[in-house]
Amino acid sequence: MRHFHYIWASFLSLGLMSPVFAQDSVPSAEPQATSDLDSTTAQTSSTQHPRLEALKELKNIKAKDLKVNANATQPESQKDPLQPLNRQVFAFNDALDRNVARPLAIQYKEKVPTEVRGSYRQFRKNLGEPWNVVNQLIQGRPLRAAESLGRFTINTLTTLGFADPARRIGLSAEEENFGTTLGYYGIPSGPYLVLPVFGPSTFRDTLGLVVDGQARPQKYILEDHDGLYWSEQVLRGIDARSLLLEIEDVLQGDKYSAIRDIYLQRKNFSIAEKKGLEPETMFIEDDQDSSEDQNQDNPDQPNDETSEDDVDSSSK
Repeated sequence: MRHFHYIWASFLSLGLMSPVFAQDSVPSAEPQATSDLDSTTAQTSSTQHPRLEALKELKNIKAKDLKVNANATQPESQKDPLQPLNRQVFAFNDALDRNVARPLAIQYKEKVPTEVRGSYRQFRKNLGEPWNVVNQLIQGRPLRAAESLGRFTINTLTTLGFADPARRIGLSAEEENFGTTLGYYGIPSGPYLVLPVFGPSTFRDTLGLVVDGQARPQKYILEDHDGLYWSEQVLRGIDARSLLLEIEDVLQGDKYSAIRDIYLQRKNFSIAEKKGLEPETMFIEDDQDSSEDQNQDNPDQPNDETSEDDVDSSSK
């Protein structure tokens, strides 16, 4: 349960960053003479502790808001009802990234040769192939599962997983996770959610993350070596962050909204692709909205070009 404990430990560490619950309850028998002072103190406290205000806004969330199948084209109130809290977690993650993760990723990319980084990344991907096979079988795609099993067998026997000769004979990679498998069967994603340290997610993908953590072979290979296990997890995170160094400048304006919409778009595209659906079906709502806004221009003109461009950018 290492990943499960890690998630909740991250939530706890975020909460301990400021005493947001200090003086949260006021005795009901306070004298009337101190009411003005209490009001002034509460206003000052709210400005000093924005997390408290964000938590208070969550009381307006209803059960139906948690049953949404979030996608990038929906209104913010529908896909991201937890936005006040999400933005606080995002700010925490962003500060952690600027001060810790990004500097480490820069040093990692500069000091570690490209061949070594590539071999390590491929080794990790190869270890994940058996879990890919399990997810593809659950999805009812035995042919794709056989291809993934073939990849694992060939790459392990020939290079111990440090290279990808299977790709040269036409066996392409397709990474899976349990959150995607749940989405494949139409289980709603729930609203967008930002996890401490882990970053963008949804309710469904958070559950998938916990299950994925129990299914990865590293958990069992390094079961009795906690130091090695956590060192490998940290290295995994640094390696993943290094892949974003070249594209991080693309994000302009509101980074929170951009990352959220990119995440939801890519997730929905991945699920639709596995189902064999046309990519354009992901953008039906967006196209309809665009058509309504531009009725007086070309009401009958299709928006296929826009949809294809969006799909291309998301698949990258």
